[in-house]
Amino acid sequence: MGIFDFLKGEFIDVIHWTDDTRDTMVTRFEREGHAIKYGAKLTVREGQSAVFVHEGQLADVFTPGLYLLETNNMPVLTTLQHWDHGFQSPFKSEIYFVATTRFNDLKWGTKNPIMCRDPEFGPVRLRAFGSYSVRVVDPARFLTEIVGTDGEFTMDEISYQIRNIIVQEFSRAIAASGIPVLDMAANTADLGKLVAAEIAATVAEYGLAIPELYVENISLPPAVEEAMDRRTQMGIIGDLGRYTQFKAAEAMEAAAHAPNSGMGAGLGMGMGMAMAQQMGHALQGGATSPAAGQTTGPWGARPAPAASQTAPQAAPLAPPPPPLEHVWHIAENGQTSGPFSKARLGRMAQDGALKRDTHVWTPGQDGWMRAGDVTELAQLFTILPPPPPPPAP
Repeated sequence: MGIFDFLKGEFIDVIHWTDDTRDTMVTRFEREGHAIKYGAKLTVREGQSAVFVHEGQLADVFTPGLYLLETNNMPVLTTLQHWDHGFQSPFKSEIYFVATTRFNDLKWGTKNPIMCRDPEFGPVRLRAFGSYSVRVVDPARFLTEIVGTDGEFTMDEISYQIRNIIVQEFSRAIAASGIPVLDMAANTADLGKLVAAEIAATVAEYGLAIPELYVENISLPPAVEEAMDRRTQMGIIGDLGRYTQFKAAEAMEAAAHAPNSGMGAGLGMGMGMAMAQQMGHALQGGATSPAAGQTTGPWGARPAPAASQTAPQAAPLAPPPPPLEHVWHIAENGQTSGPFSKARLGRMAQDGALKRDTHVWTPGQDGWMRAGDVTELAQLFTILPPPPPPPAP
């Protein structure tokens, strides 16, 4: 460094701060021996404030602008120390730059559940989380109360304390609100404003403000959420009996398709046996059984083998389920009645309440039909003997 640069550095100084870290709240302008030159230029940008500390005492706070550090615009420093001229620094002080912009997207949340009394479910445990923003509104108080002599102060150093304040006020506010758990999702905006208003006085003592506070979610313990999900499913299902049958059919289908499944093999054997039984009934209806003690073959009947040579017979199969009985509706004089069973229709036919021209309908039938045209009901009108023939002439 040449003599000219040395003299220039002694006579004039430029003090400013640019930050690209996005989380630095306070930084100290570093100079060798904290020497501030007489006539130095101080640049304070928008979103910043500069705090002058002289011999451990807060001297002044500068808002955004360009300042020439002289006695005529620094009356506070003038009363603190006489300014000499020369190559020696006239005073030794510290300048702290404070970021006054918002620090956004800061997270908060409850580490432990909050015990509340719900009007519908009784005592419940709640968890909540969200985000907030913070900014410095009183640089002097923030420096004296929080920062102290720290040369670089970041948001992480105070975010934990602010989170504790938010959780404390949120727990108190939500416990006293009386809002049902099922309605809290519709009141998160009001809860956020309420909590922000409650903590405003506390953070103001630090020189800070909370411009925004959001409650993103309020949740119940997993076991309670599962119970609520089951309750919701029951409301959607409606008929529990049909739902049980449906789930059983699904389970059987899944087991049948599962590889190496004993249940699938059992279901397959059952289906095969049912098919074999149906085929056996069909064959018995069209074939003539051989005589006792004989077997049939390509050359006719032949004696049956001895009892010791006969193959073991399979166990008798279970009979198929009975056919589903139809129920019927009757249409007379523009009105319908029913449903009626076939036995009931038979009694009605005997009493004359059901005639061949009466229109009937059953599920699966294509429109209304006369009872006499329905094969299943036509026999109801032939139970009684017809009238006797006239006597012979």
